[in-house]
Amino acid sequence: VELALASYPGFHVTAPPGRGDPYGVFEAVYVAHEVLEDAWKGCAGAGRPEERELWRGLAQLAVGLTHAARGNAVGGARLLLRGADRITPYGTGPGPHGTGPGPYGIEVSALAAWARGLAERLDRDGGPVDPAAEAPRLRGR
Repeated sequence: VELALASYPGFHVTAPPGRGDPYGVFEAVYVAHEVLEDAWKGCAGAGRPEERELWRGLAQLAVGLTHAARGNAVGGARLLLRGADRITPYGTGPGPHGTGPGPYGIEVSALAAWARGLAERLDRDGGPVDPAAEAPRLRGR
């Protein structure tokens, strides 16, 4: 599983191959949250205040997955829904929420749909979840 952030071209977090446990992916998702949080909090100073809620929402998605992986289904679902709501306005294309890639090529609509679907499953089935099986891609390739 690889998480790559378009606005940080050199940033790639890759889980170690062949691990039987999800710790490598869990750690990758947590590190991604930290980087996304830095991007969110640094937007105003970097002259990109219009992106603040995008990065905040992406950070919430990562920490929501972290909570879900730890077994906190209620907290994970809440953060996933908050994150989905924050990133949705950044989608592009036709329709009320957009269908194409958003800023930096991020597949905003697909990512928001993933978050809402996982939140629904957490509400229904509880947790924990396997972060390796659940981690989304930010950009289609």
